[in-house]
Order: sequence, then structure tokens, then C-alpha cells
Amino acid sequence: MFNATFFGTKLGQASIASIFAMTAMIALTSQMNLGAAGVNIASPAGESAMLVELA
Repeated sequence: MFNATFFGTKLGQASIASIFAMTAMIALTSQMNLGAAGVNIASPAGESAMLVELA
């Protein structure tokens, strides 16, 4: 899969920083959503709405 010395390289350190940043973002957004449980979020009306995933 990967070599343990990979994390000693600049690319490996950047990947660790990226993983940490994504984890922190998920943790922070999860905390924000807990307080907004009673807030109505806009959603498409009707049964013919098409949902599209943007990548």
C-alpha cells in the first residue's frame, strides 16, 4: 500500500496536513449543525425535482 518513509517526504507531510484539515472541517461543521436542528433548510418542492451531485 505505502511505505512508512512516505510520511517523511514533503508530499507525505502535505497529505497528513490535508487529512487533518478535512477532519477538522467535518468536526466543526458537525458542531454547527447540532445547534440548527430546528431550522428549516430550503429544499426542492414537488415530486418532480431532480437532484444532481456536483463533483
